[in-house]
Amino acid sequence: MESIDLMARINANYNSFSKGQKLLANYIVDNYDRAAFITASRMGRTVGVSESTVVRFAYALGYDGYPELQRSLQEMIRNRLTTVQRIQLTSDLEQDEVLSTVLKADIGNIRSTIESVDTGVFNTVIDNMLKARRLYLVGIKSAAPLVQFFGYYLNFILEDVMVVTSMQSDVYESMLRIGEGDMCIGISFPRYSSRTVDALKFAKDRGAYVAAVTDSMFSPIAELADSVLIARSDMASFADSLVAPLSLINAIIVGAGLRRKTAVSECLSQLEGIWKSQKVYIGSKSEDVED
Repeated sequence: MESIDLMARINANYNSFSKGQKLLANYIVDNYDRAAFITASRMGRTVGVSESTVVRFAYALGYDGYPELQRSLQEMIRNRLTTVQRIQLTSDLEQDEVLSTVLKADIGNIRSTIESVDTGVFNTVIDNMLKARRLYLVGIKSAAPLVQFFGYYLNFILEDVMVVTSMQSDVYESMLRIGEGDMCIGISFPRYSSRTVDALKFAKDRGAYVAAVTDSMFSPIAELADSVLIARSDMASFADSLVAPLSLINAIIVGAGLRRKTAVSECLSQLEGIWKSQKVYIGSKSEDVED
């Protein structure tokens, strides 16, 4: 595990560190939650050493550079930060930096997701969705909007989709009939929901095919899944960054829709007629335009 590895490296090398490197080591051990999300230059200023000393410290620990050390720190604390700790991470962020900082972080998450997603697993997930008797989508807390979006569009593609969120009274009541031939997709990101873990365990025990959309192979729902799709969700503040997970879910929807292009087209054609007659969408006199 990354957390054990990092602290073990610090402990094993501590006596050989220079004075400045010992200051950095002490700072990381005592403030790992903050250290994981600051630049090398900012860490140097905070501790009272140069940026080059921070970089050399990363090399001394056996990393290829400061970014790799920072990623190790982020993996270590991914599931430990409270919402209060998250907002403290950005307490010194200038107001005029907020927009560019958050957008750049989301761009970075999407790029990392492109690099980490296995196309073979992606296609396997779609294969199992299309042949499943019934599909259950589980997302609790901040993941609830993701499964609601997911379920809304999958209902145009599949005949039997059940969305399970924290807004429902009991997860087990919603999944009572799950069994062999069914599929359950769980979506969870730090801080991981124990209810999502319980739901996937229940689905697994009942013989359903289980897939996970999460941020790491070390995620508790990844350990339960037959197939795992990784989407990065490194946060810039207390709000979860779900841009990359949503983009991955959108790709699954598009992929599944292409497999059933004719059926989806027929379904949407019927719906367009209903939407038009019921004036569901606002549009021109000649045609309705979906927002």
